[in-house]
Amino acid sequence: MNPNNYCVIMAGGVGSRFWPLSKNLRPKQFLDILGTGKTLIRHTFERFASVCPVENFFVVTNAIYKDLVLEQIPEMKEDQVLLEPLRRNTAPCIAYANYKILKRNPNASVVVTPADHLILNEVKFLEVLKEGIEFVSNEDKLLTLGMKPSRPETGYGYIQVGKKSVEKSSDIYPVKTFTEKPHLDLAKIFYESGEFFWNSGIFLWSLQAIQNAFNKFLPDVNALFDSILEDIDTAKEQDAIDKIYPECQNISIDYGILEKSDNVYVYCTEFGWSDLGTWGSMYEHSTKDDNQNAIQGENVMLYESKDCLVNAPNEKLVVVQGLKDYIVVDTDKTLLICRKRDEQEIRKFVNDVKITKGEEYI
Repeated sequence: MNPNNYCVIMAGGVGSRFWPLSKNLRPKQFLDILGTGKTLIRHTFERFASVCPVENFFVVTNAIYKDLVLEQIPEMKEDQVLLEPLRRNTAPCIAYANYKILKRNPNASVVVTPADHLILNEVKFLEVLKEGIEFVSNEDKLLTLGMKPSRPETGYGYIQVGKKSVEKSSDIYPVKTFTEKPHLDLAKIFYESGEFFWNSGIFLWSLQAIQNAFNKFLPDVNALFDSILEDIDTAKEQDAIDKIYPECQNISIDYGILEKSDNVYVYCTEFGWSDLGTWGSMYEHSTKDDNQNAIQGENVMLYESKDCLVNAPNEKLVVVQGLKDYIVVDTDKTLLICRKRDEQEIRKFVNDVKITKGEEYI
């Protein structure tokens, strides 16, 4: 295993679209959403463990999730959990990890991944990962993994590929454009063109390449972390981070760097990927009964119901009759019943509950 390989797991999100199962104190990355006996962040750690040494992992998360991370990835030491005092999107999160790695290994190759994605074909994924790391190692190149679309999806960002690359891999292309979540008509055009791939949000680069990009495109963010470099990996680190983080621009790595850079490439592939961003995406990847119902829970009984997702605690008996195309999620204090086609309203429900019922339910 190459000691220069590092993995950064971004795990600070709240997963509000998976409410009421995902809540502020235990969001979806710390839950066994898939019913496998392992949480999503645990799956993520194990997925990369054959490529990156355990001591080369970093999890960037909100300070309130520190204990959850160490509980679910006990192989990691406390100083491998990087604590954000507040959320500032993915660019500051990655900048923090960059400087942590810089203090340890300036020659690092880095893979950055969300903590809560689904990958069905892990063998293929590891093949892609190893080839991608080789492509960016010691090069001034930024690489993202692009998924071949299976439908005109409006919930993902898209990457348009440019002229085919002949460097090292026939599947790696220079990026022509990035497009955020399109409306349905545009998504259909993207899907039918064959030139667009879903943006997975999994990135690979050398530490030097991403540092060069921060210096060029987000110099203010980079300067904040550079100003505390001597405090990184010391007892002063957390206080220094707490001081500069509120000054960081709230911006994603996509907007801040990737969309502006001319050295961004995309590895076009397919390995059964989903960002598991919604209950609908969970339904799509779940095992279904003869009536196309996805049931999560040992005591769920359905009658005259089709195309539904039902999630309930194993110890609770749930009986559903006469529903079609619904999401039903039952927890200890909350019951959600929502049409699948209206699941984008869940964020509104969460906001309304917070205002009218309080933090207890979110």
